[in-house]
Amino acid sequence: MSQEKIKQLIDLRDEAKLGGGIKRIEKQHSQGKYTARERIEILLDEGSFEEFDMFVTHRCTDFGLEKKKFLGDGVITGHGTIDGRVIYVFSQDFTVLGGSLSETYTKKTCKLMDQAMKVGAPVIGINDSGGARIQEGVNSLAGYADIFQKNIMASGVIPQISAIFGPCAGGAVYSPALTDVVIMSDKTSYMFVTGPKVTKTVTGEDISIEQLGGASIHSSKSGVSHYKADNEDEGLMLIRKQLEYLPQNNSQSFALIL
Repeated sequence: MSQEKIKQLIDLRDEAKLGGGIKRIEKQHSQGKYTARERIEILLDEGSFEEFDMFVTHRCTDFGLEKKKFLGDGVITGHGTIDGRVIYVFSQDFTVLGGSLSETYTKKTCKLMDQAMKVGAPVIGINDSGGARIQEGVNSLAGYADIFQKNIMASGVIPQISAIFGPCAGGAVYSPALTDVVIMSDKTSYMFVTGPKVTKTVTGEDISIEQLGGASIHSSKSGVSHYKADNEDEGLMLIRKQLEYLPQNNSQSFALIL
């Protein structure tokens, strides 16, 4: 490979690592949240992450979306290790079009889950998404069905852990609800099928985001969340701790010594 091609590859990698750009990354940090890549770096053993499909972009040409393309298309996927154990992980990138789900985003996620089932390794999903990418219409909505199907196929075969570190609304909430363990970060995450404005329109009730789907309500009343973390650092450490109690897959005998 020529030096020019190598430089081109390095430049593309640098572009992909910026996600939606410096300004959006700074906004993410100002809200007390890590970026998708930072979360993976903290979660996995140092230097163990191998990424899939870093240069993928969406294929939509409607509503001017062809002018808004970002490498990776809003989700980081790959595998690495936690305490030496092979783990597959996807991390939704809110800096890219609000982390919204597209057709290619779906394909990346489903490919990851297929690979995890094939090798018999746990899947960790870090959720921070505004929901469906409405510009893609039915292709985006159908993508959720594909992911739900993978969740069902993986259920009882490999451990599935969901971390909610930002908005998780509409179609985005069904997948975490199908997984084995759900962890939410306090004050910066929420889960609901429809938001306060729709609730107000339909029922006439005024309700805040926190009251409707915050970490406190889901960990103390609804039971949707198994753990409430004070912040993302604690949430990521909880994932690592939780894996100590789970086997690699359903074919592995796992004796817990207390």
